[in-house]
Amino acid sequence: MEVGLYTFGDVGTDPVTGTRIDAPERLRNLVEEIELADQVGLDVFGLGEHHRPNYAVSSPAVALAGAARTTKSIRLSSAVSVLSSDDPVRVYQQFATLDGLSGGRAELMVGRGSFIESFPLFGYDLDDYNALFDEKLAMLLQIDHEPSLKWPGTEFTQAVGGAGVYPRPQNGNLPIWIAAGGTPQSMVRAGALGLPLALAIIGGEPRRFKPLADLYRRAAAEAGHADKARVSLNVHGYVGENGKAAADLFFPAQKQVMDQIGRERGWGPQSREQFDAGMGPEGAMFVGDPSEVSDKILGLKDDLGFDRVSIQMAIGVIDHKEMLKAIEVLGTKVAPLLRAG
Repeated sequence: MEVGLYTFGDVGTDPVTGTRIDAPERLRNLVEEIELADQVGLDVFGLGEHHRPNYAVSSPAVALAGAARTTKSIRLSSAVSVLSSDDPVRVYQQFATLDGLSGGRAELMVGRGSFIESFPLFGYDLDDYNALFDEKLAMLLQIDHEPSLKWPGTEFTQAVGGAGVYPRPQNGNLPIWIAAGGTPQSMVRAGALGLPLALAIIGGEPRRFKPLADLYRRAAAEAGHADKARVSLNVHGYVGENGKAAADLFFPAQKQVMDQIGRERGWGPQSREQFDAGMGPEGAMFVGDPSEVSDKILGLKDDLGFDRVSIQMAIGVIDHKEMLKAIEVLGTKVAPLLRAG
């Protein structure tokens, strides 16, 4: 099993210490976190694109390039790139450039985005939310298929009459993942296209996502892509030597973020009781000591059939030194248990 991390590069005030972290400091800390993740043997590190004041990463490829030359093995991925509001040609070029800098370790994870700031920022209408993604994804895949792009143009993409798209990835193609939050249409799309699926589970009972994972694999098989079907389980979590201490450290930062989103989307503040319940065997919170976290992940493997797990440990502002400790524990103690299981 592959084991990795992803984050959006949260900035703001640490709810425990009161220390203010700005975007430049967070970006520099991110490079150190990626370097350590590489050193302790983690497989992938993803950065998500956002255009909000509380996140430092608006350009995943640029931020990941900061760690491309100081890491050796770890795969560098977006998590996600909001393809709907971007130009597929530029997105591809950016990640192909990252691929060259890193010696063939770039991945591109695309999605429609759970936040909507990029749409008005780049001049798109939310009424076109689905069509934008469908058309731009088709163009992106064509770019990956051959260097000379012949594209007729669609309502939301430009016509290209055989122009080259450069640079090309080191190994010929970019690994392109579809990120989805759990709609059946997204499962079928990813499976039918033969693309790996990053399944985001940040609430509810993870085991209830089994029908969706099965739908994805069935769609892949029906389209002749059964051998290409891969699932990444993308979750919230935090690991420490002591499970209670890990929960006590993670809860204030995670609550701060989820409460802010709740105010925007209409749900109430999170209680510690709710958080603790989510840490239970059927909850969506992967927090605890190495054995607790690994047992919970492995307990879901037969039902969901994933071969990668990626954990968002840096939710909200958490002390950088504490985050480095957690990354070390994940790489040296949790990952070996998961790979052995």
